[in-house]
Amino acid sequence: MTFTIPTQILSYSGAQAMLAAAVAEATAMKVPQCISIVDAGGHLLAFARMDGAFAMSMQTSLMKAKTAASYGEPTGNILAGVDLKLAIATQGERINLPGGLPIIIDGRVVGAIGIGSGTGEQDRQVAAAALRVVPGAKQFD
Repeated sequence: MTFTIPTQILSYSGAQAMLAAAVAEATAMKVPQCISIVDAGGHLLAFARMDGAFAMSMQTSLMKAKTAASYGEPTGNILAGVDLKLAIATQGERINLPGGLPIIIDGRVVGAIGIGSGTGEQDRQVAAAALRVVPGAKQFD
Protein backbone atom coordinates (compact mmCIF):
# COMPACT_ATOMS: atom_id res chain seq x y z
CA MET A 1 0.00 0.00 0.00
CA THR A 2 1.21 3.49 -0.87
CA PHE A 3 0.65 6.26 1.64
CA THR A 4 1.84 9.16 -0.52
CA ILE A 5 1.68 10.23 -4.13
CA PRO A 6 3.96 12.57 -6.06
CA THR A 7 2.43 15.97 -6.61
CA GLN A 8 3.05 19.32 -8.23
CA ILE A 9 1.70 22.70 -7.18
CA LEU A 10 1.03 25.81 -9.19
CA SER A 11 3.55 28.49 -8.24
CA TYR A 12 2.78 32.13 -7.64
CA SER A 13 4.97 33.09 -10.61
CA GLY A 14 3.07 30.60 -12.78
CA ALA A 15 -0.22 32.09 -11.64
CA GLN A 16 1.09 35.57 -12.45
CA ALA A 17 2.09 34.47 -15.97
CA MET A 18 -1.40 33.06 -16.48
CA LEU A 19 -2.94 36.27 -15.15
CA ALA A 20 -0.91 38.34 -17.62
CA ALA A 21 -2.00 36.10 -20.51
CA ALA A 22 -5.66 36.32 -19.46
CA VAL A 23 -5.50 40.12 -19.18
CA ALA A 24 -3.84 40.34 -22.61
CA GLU A 25 -6.55 38.18 -24.20
CA ALA A 26 -9.40 40.06 -22.53
CA THR A 27 -7.81 43.38 -23.57
CA ALA A 28 -7.49 42.20 -27.19
CA MET A 29 -11.14 41.13 -27.11
CA LYS A 30 -12.16 44.47 -25.52
CA VAL A 31 -13.99 42.53 -22.79
CA PRO A 32 -12.83 43.54 -19.29
CA GLN A 33 -12.83 40.52 -16.99
CA CYS A 34 -12.51 39.35 -13.41
CA ILE A 35 -9.81 36.66 -13.31
CA SER A 36 -9.22 34.23 -10.43
CA ILE A 37 -6.44 31.65 -10.30
CA VAL A 38 -6.42 29.05 -7.52
CA ASP A 39 -4.24 26.14 -6.42
CA ALA A 40 -5.51 22.55 -6.43
CA GLY A 41 -7.24 23.10 -3.08
CA GLY A 42 -9.15 26.10 -4.41
CA HIS A 43 -7.08 28.69 -2.54
CA LEU A 44 -6.64 32.00 -4.36
CA LEU A 45 -3.16 32.63 -5.79
CA ALA A 46 -3.82 35.53 -8.16
CA PHE A 47 -6.70 37.83 -8.98
CA ALA A 48 -7.47 40.83 -11.17
CA ARG A 49 -10.57 42.90 -11.81
CA MET A 50 -9.92 44.80 -14.99
CA ASP A 51 -11.25 48.34 -15.33
CA GLY A 52 -14.87 48.07 -16.46
CA ALA A 53 -15.40 44.44 -15.38
CA PHE A 54 -18.67 43.75 -13.58
CA ALA A 55 -17.87 43.84 -9.85
CA MET A 56 -20.18 40.91 -8.97
CA SER A 57 -18.12 38.74 -11.32
CA MET A 58 -15.32 38.82 -8.75
CA GLN A 59 -17.23 36.16 -6.81
CA THR A 60 -18.34 34.10 -9.82
CA SER A 61 -14.82 34.00 -11.27
CA LEU A 62 -13.52 32.61 -7.97
CA MET A 63 -16.34 30.05 -7.73
CA LYS A 64 -15.66 28.94 -11.32
CA ALA A 65 -11.98 28.42 -10.48
CA LYS A 66 -12.78 26.53 -7.26
CA THR A 67 -15.29 24.31 -9.08
CA ALA A 68 -12.87 23.52 -11.91
CA ALA A 69 -10.13 22.67 -9.40
CA SER A 70 -12.47 20.51 -7.35
CA TYR A 71 -13.84 18.47 -10.26
CA GLY A 72 -10.86 18.57 -12.61
CA GLU A 73 -13.28 19.48 -15.38
CA PRO A 74 -14.29 22.67 -17.16
CA THR A 75 -17.27 24.42 -15.63
CA GLY A 76 -20.54 24.52 -17.52
CA ASN A 77 -20.74 20.74 -18.03
CA ILE A 78 -22.73 19.62 -14.97
CA LEU A 79 -26.14 18.21 -15.84
CA ALA A 80 -29.08 20.61 -15.54
CA GLY A 81 -30.87 20.04 -12.25
CA VAL A 82 -27.82 18.52 -10.63
CA ASP A 83 -26.06 21.87 -10.96
CA LEU A 84 -28.77 23.67 -8.97
CA LYS A 85 -28.79 21.04 -6.24
CA LEU A 86 -25.01 21.19 -6.05
CA ALA A 87 -25.03 24.99 -5.80
CA ILE A 88 -27.62 24.86 -3.01
CA ALA A 89 -25.87 22.06 -1.12
CA THR A 90 -22.55 23.94 -1.19
CA GLN A 91 -24.07 27.37 -0.48
CA GLY A 92 -22.86 28.62 -3.84
CA GLU A 93 -19.33 27.22 -3.53
CA ARG A 94 -19.87 25.16 -6.71
CA ILE A 95 -21.03 26.89 -9.86
CA ASN A 96 -21.86 25.60 -13.33
CA LEU A 97 -21.32 28.75 -15.40
CA PRO A 98 -18.82 28.42 -18.29
CA GLY A 99 -15.42 30.04 -17.81
CA GLY A 100 -13.64 27.81 -15.31
CA LEU A 101 -10.83 25.52 -16.49
CA PRO A 102 -8.69 23.16 -14.43
CA ILE A 103 -4.91 23.23 -14.80
CA ILE A 104 -3.95 19.58 -15.32
CA ILE A 105 -0.34 18.51 -15.73
CA ASP A 106 0.62 14.83 -16.06
CA GLY A 107 -2.94 13.84 -15.19
CA ARG A 108 -3.00 15.76 -11.88
CA VAL A 109 -4.91 18.94 -11.08
CA VAL A 110 -2.46 21.62 -9.94
CA GLY A 111 -4.92 24.51 -9.93
CA ALA A 112 -7.61 26.22 -11.97
CA ILE A 113 -8.63 29.52 -13.53
CA GLY A 114 -12.03 31.17 -13.48
CA ILE A 115 -13.09 34.10 -15.63
CA GLY A 116 -16.21 36.22 -15.28
CA SER A 117 -17.80 39.35 -16.74
CA GLY A 118 -18.24 38.40 -20.38
CA THR A 119 -20.47 35.83 -22.02
CA GLY A 120 -19.76 32.21 -21.16
CA GLU A 121 -17.92 31.78 -24.46
CA GLN A 122 -15.83 34.91 -23.91
CA ASP A 123 -14.98 33.81 -20.38
CA ARG A 124 -13.89 30.39 -21.60
CA GLN A 125 -11.80 31.93 -24.42
CA VAL A 126 -9.87 34.08 -21.92
CA ALA A 127 -9.35 31.09 -19.60
CA ALA A 128 -8.07 28.97 -22.52
CA ALA A 129 -5.59 31.71 -23.50
CA ALA A 130 -4.18 31.71 -19.97
CA LEU A 131 -3.94 27.93 -19.91
CA ARG A 132 -1.89 27.94 -23.13
CA VAL A 133 1.08 29.57 -21.33
CA VAL A 134 1.40 26.66 -18.87
CA PRO A 135 3.95 24.13 -20.17
CA GLY A 136 2.51 20.62 -20.35
CA ALA A 137 -1.00 21.64 -19.28
CA LYS A 138 -4.00 19.85 -20.74
CA GLN A 139 -5.81 22.14 -23.18
CA PHE A 140 -9.58 22.53 -23.40
CA ASP A 141 -9.94 24.69 -26.55
